Amino acid sequence: MRTVRAADIAPQTYRWSIEARNLTVKAGRHQAVNGLDLSLGIGVHGLLGANGAGKTTLMRCLATVIQPAGGELSLLGAEVSRGSRLRGIRRDLGYLPQAFGYYPRFTVREFVEYVAWLKETPAQDIPGAVQRAVERVGLEAKADAKMKSLSGGMLRRAGIAQAIVNDPAVLLLDEPTVGLDPEQRLDFRDLLRTLGVESCLLVSTHLVEDVAAACTDVVMIHEGRTAWTGTPEELAAAGADSAPGDSPTERGYATVLGRYREQAVR
Repeated sequence: MRTVRAADIAPQTYRWSIEARNLTVKAGRHQAVNGLDLSLGIGVHGLLGANGAGKTTLMRCLATVIQPAGGELSLLGAEVSRGSRLRGIRRDLGYLPQAFGYYPRFTVREFVEYVAWLKETPAQDIPGAVQRAVERVGLEAKADAKMKSLSGGMLRRAGIAQAIVNDPAVLLLDEPTVGLDPEQRLDFRDLLRTLGVESCLLVSTHLVEDVAAACTDVVMIHEGRTAWTGTPEELAAAGADSAPGDSPTERGYATVLGRYREQAVR
């Protein structure tokens, strides 16, 4: 049973789960996100871009790990800015960073329980929430294994479990399929489709085919700016026959990114 939260019973006064206007974010002294606009609601949204495009910095900002340097950002209808009270927002967020920290001596169950506690899940709901999260990522057989004993792919699945244990209204996954084998990636795509029925999911990945198979729409960024938005079908249709890539979606990605770069230097 899904944990009931205040957001479930209070009137929804926002249109977009994630909304950014002219957003700027710094990674150290470097301005990694530069005037980005974004409006995302319920569904599975793919975030694509070359290395250094600003994807991870954007995800960290949306997860409230770092603050915006400028512009406007709202999550679940609440403004995020310096001095904002973020506790309520964080209860309804799930986040898997590229490299997530964990206690090696914790079991998988203990680790996911700990995150559920951090998310202020009611104590009586934690055991059931943890069991569901572990089962959804296919780790029930390893629930009582130490985190330090897991393979890279299993660690990634444990990271996904902690991100979804609180049934988040906004779920942010940064390179979630790293280390997963082909069968696990197929299972993960099915999980994304299920979660996207009720939540806003943003998935950052280099694997264009994962986006094509699981996402309802695509956001491409380049040098911290929105370069293109559309559906996976529109991205595939945009590809030139001469563009590099082994599939229509990959050729579409290469074509769209190339056109944006050409326009940017004019």
